[in-house]
Amino acid sequence: MSGLLLLCHAPMATALKSVAQHTYPECTLDLMALDVLPQQDVHEVAAAAAALMASVPQDEWLVLCDVFGATPCNAALQLATQTHPRVRVLSGVNVPMLWRTLCYRGLSLDELWTRASEGGHRGIDAAQAASPSLP
Repeated sequence: MSGLLLLCHAPMATALKSVAQHTYPECTLDLMALDVLPQQDVHEVAAAAAALMASVPQDEWLVLCDVFGATPCNAALQLATQTHPRVRVLSGVNVPMLWRTLCYRGLSLDELWTRASEGGHRGIDAAQAASPSLP
């Protein structure tokens, strides 16, 4: 089973973890969350994430970030290229992506990455309320 880290601008990582704990409490015991504060730089965030990941004995990690190109994602990409454990990164995290990830934690890292990505895409819908009938 792969490690799972939420790495987002504060307070999104903690909020997403709370949503996951509400829905799938038994699947979130080792779910890690790191909120990135405005004053933190990429290197500081990457070091904090690496320390958090080192506290859990996993060889592979899926890191879910909020925005591609922002500090949390850049730190995750730094981890993916400079650390020993195998790390895959997905940006644009949303609740359906997270739930899909939790439900398929037993898959290989590559399969988990694919399922999480699909869950994120399928969770987006241009929902509209039905128009009321006119008399």
